[in-house]
Amino acid sequence: MSLSTTSSDHFFKTACYFEAFFVVTAVVLGWMTDINPFADVYFSETVVFYGLIGTLPLILLYFITEKMPFNSFKEIKKILLETMGGSLQKYHWTDLLVLATITGISEEVLFRGVLQPWLEQSLGMGIGLIVSSLVFGLLHAITPLYGLLATLISYYLGWSLDIGESRNLFTPIIIHTFYDFFAFMALVHSLSKKTHD
Repeated sequence: MSLSTTSSDHFFKTACYFEAFFVVTAVVLGWMTDINPFADVYFSETVVFYGLIGTLPLILLYFITEKMPFNSFKEIKKILLETMGGSLQKYHWTDLLVLATITGISEEVLFRGVLQPWLEQSLGMGIGLIVSSLVFGLLHAITPLYGLLATLISYYLGWSLDIGESRNLFTPIIIHTFYDFFAFMALVHSLSKKTHD
């Protein structure tokens, strides 16, 4: 096994374990706050539809930021390509879908399944959504701008929790999963294009 294969295997396993750790954290925090992180997960065709349609604005945001001429946006892409692109490129699209699914489920269970409801109980619906989004943004802040974008995306995901007749965690899970999958594939495509240029 080559060093690059070992390195990419290590990346994939570490990423999966790291994301899965969020589920453990959610369960522990849920136990401490008396909130069941999985209480509002319901499957329905309507929720799948909302989730898939709800992914489109984030994909549009991705394309808009891609076209921005500012160095801060270019810096984000450079960091993502350098830190993740090479490792992601070594995997089949199905592996990237698995990673995106693990990420979508684990982060949503923690942030929208436990943290947001807990903060909403303590601070009210609006402030709880804002504070949980800020925490999400801070934990994703590889640059200040990326942290801001992550905060806005988190706010959108938190808002999507209440689309439809009742609160359903499955909606932001679908949005998060398919957006991350799209972003992974876009990074791989950008790196492949850069290599061939």
